[in-house]
Amino acid sequence: MIYLNSLTRHGDSTLFIAKENGGKSLYVYGAGEAFDALQGEVLALPGGAVKRCALTNANAKAIRALFPFTRPSSHKGRPFTLGLGDRLGLASAGHIRLIRDMDVFPVLAQQSIRELNLTGRTYDDVLASAVWAVFQEGYRKGWGADGDHLKTREEVKMALDSGFTMITLDCSEHIKNSGQTPEDVYGQAIGFTVDIYNEFICGTDIDFELSIDETQTTTSPEAHRFVAQALKKADITLVSLAPRFIGEFQKGIDYRGDLAAFEKDFKVHEEIAKEFGYKLSIHSGSDKFAVFPVIYRETGKNVHVKTAGTNWLEAVRVIAGKEPALYRKIHETALKYLPEAKKYYHITENTANIPALSALKDEELPGLLEIDDARQVLHVTYGFTLKEHGEALFTALNKHEESYYAALAKHIGRHL
Repeated sequence: MIYLNSLTRHGDSTLFIAKENGGKSLYVYGAGEAFDALQGEVLALPGGAVKRCALTNANAKAIRALFPFTRPSSHKGRPFTLGLGDRLGLASAGHIRLIRDMDVFPVLAQQSIRELNLTGRTYDDVLASAVWAVFQEGYRKGWGADGDHLKTREEVKMALDSGFTMITLDCSEHIKNSGQTPEDVYGQAIGFTVDIYNEFICGTDIDFELSIDETQTTTSPEAHRFVAQALKKADITLVSLAPRFIGEFQKGIDYRGDLAAFEKDFKVHEEIAKEFGYKLSIHSGSDKFAVFPVIYRETGKNVHVKTAGTNWLEAVRVIAGKEPALYRKIHETALKYLPEAKKYYHITENTANIPALSALKDEELPGLLEIDDARQVLHVTYGFTLKEHGEALFTALNKHEESYYAALAKHIGRHL
C-alpha cells in the first residue's frame, strides 16, 4: 500500500512511503541527489533502478536535508500551539490527519527525559518518528519539536544537538517548597534559568518555555509575577510559562478541583502572562475537559496545551478492542508494576475500583478505558508494558494502524 500523500518529487527522483508485510519503507525512483543521499537496497527494474530505504534515523536526517517541510521549526507568533507527545512513535500521522485543516500549530515531537528512559528511546528516535509521519502525510504547514521537562544543561544540549526547536526547562529541583518570600522560593531557579538561557538559547530561534509546575505547592500569582519580572530584568524572552495551577492536573483524567476557584486563579495568571508577553502552558493537559472552556475563554486561544499519555491510552484502547488477549497481558503487567511506576508519576488511583479481568468478557475490555482509576494505572506503567510486551504491541498497532488513527482523531478531536 502506497501512502499517496507521501508522493514527492525531488529533482529527477520520485519518492514515496509504502507499507508491505506489516512494515514501511521509503522508495526512491530515478537518479539524482535524493537517490544518492538515502541509504538503502538498490533494486533493478525494467524501467530503471529503485532504492528501497528503511525508515531509519540516518535516512530521516537525510530527508530533513532534502525537504524543508520535514524540519521542525519555531512556533513564535502562533497563537494556539498543541503538544502531541508520542511515546510509541506511531501517533503523529494520526495527529496530522486530525489537525491538517485546523488553525493549530502541532508540536509533534514532544518527549521528556523521563519518557525517554522508560521507553528506551533517544531524541534522535523521537525526531525521526515525527519526520517520517510528516513525510508520509505530506504535511507542509509547520511543526515543532519540544525537549520537555529538561532539568540539566546536558539534557538541554542533547535535545538541541538532535535538532529540537523548543526547550522546556524544568526548574522544580531548584525551587524551595518552603520559603517566606517569592525570592526565597524561586531565587535559585531564576539563577539556573538565566545560566541555561544565556548558554544555549540567547541569539537563537529556539522556543523557550519555563516550567515551574512540578512542585509540591501551587504557583501563587505573586510568585508568578516575581518570576516574570526577574526574567524580564535578565533580558530572557519566554514563549510560554507553565505554573502549577490550583486543583489537580493528574495524568490521563479530567481536572479535579473547584472550577470557580480555578477560573478566578487562572484569570490572574493569564493577565500576568499577557503583561509580560508570553503564553501560559498547560501541562498534563490531556483530558482536562472541565477546564478547557475557561482556558479558551480567558486566553482567546493564545495558549500552549501539552498532551502525551492520552495518546498512549488510545493505543491501549485499540489493543483492548482488537487484540483482547494481548490487552489482558498488558493489564496484568500494569497492576504488577504499579508500585514501581508511582516512583515516577503522582496519581491517586484506587485499584479497588477496577473490575477484575476474570469478570469481564472480551467485548467489555475497552470500557476499562472509561474508568479513571484504570486509565491512571495504564497511563503510568507504559515503560514496563513496553519492556514486557513491546514487540507484540507494535505488531498489533501496525496491523490496526487506521483504527489507531481513528481513535486519536476522536479523542484528541474532543480536546480541540
